[in-house]
Amino acid sequence: MTRGTALVRRPGDRLAEGLVTHIERTDVDVARARRQHEAYRAALAGAGWRVREVDPADQCPDAVFVEDTVVVCDDLAVLTRPGAPERRPEVPGTEKAVREAGLEVVRIEAPGTLDGGDVLQIGTTVHVGRGGRTNDAGIAQLAAHLATRGRTVVPVPLRDVLHLKSAVTALPDGTLLALPDLLDTTVLRQPLRAVDEEAGCHVVPLGDDLVLMAASAPRTAALVSGLGFTPVVVDIDEYEKLEGCVTCLSVLIPHA
Repeated sequence: MTRGTALVRRPGDRLAEGLVTHIERTDVDVARARRQHEAYRAALAGAGWRVREVDPADQCPDAVFVEDTVVVCDDLAVLTRPGAPERRPEVPGTEKAVREAGLEVVRIEAPGTLDGGDVLQIGTTVHVGRGGRTNDAGIAQLAAHLATRGRTVVPVPLRDVLHLKSAVTALPDGTLLALPDLLDTTVLRQPLRAVDEEAGCHVVPLGDDLVLMAASAPRTAALVSGLGFTPVVVDIDEYEKLEGCVTCLSVLIPHA
């Protein structure tokens, strides 16, 4: 049984030129990154997701991080206005994909900025990171759009981190895995477990007890397993050199 559609975008030739903000730039092996992306797509398919490729945007080095271009909530797709202007040409390809998936489409407008990596949905609560890529106007617009689907938006001030989901994500039961020093945890409304691996706070629930995780967080994978979930481990170290993680390489649309 298919769980839904997973949107992905293959890495382009300019991947190594991707933006880095809070880490030092290191060399990216693009050929290895392509192999890792193939394995990532295979992991999604193996977990029951129908993988659909968004049209390439090879002029944009960061286009592989497709999550930043759209927020999907039920049957609504909110097209973002990325905080980095050079990433905004990535959005039209994503718009085409979500329209073809039959979703209602709205968008964040200027002066708002919003990156999808700043949006963490847990039930009817939507935590949104306020930092270098997402501003107050973008959060307010997202809140208005998602209110039509019964969601409540909670802003989360960020510290020295690119996106909210670079610092915290949630297991299928709503438990948060976090690096607490990178954000204001007092506003979070879920149980929280601190982790001691940078990639340990990055998980993608794939349905049932399956949880997509990076190979660079083995201790957290053991923790997750001990909590009764099944880690699906992928190696994405070339993307981690660009502040990427397992969450930002796909957008899941359940039953679409």
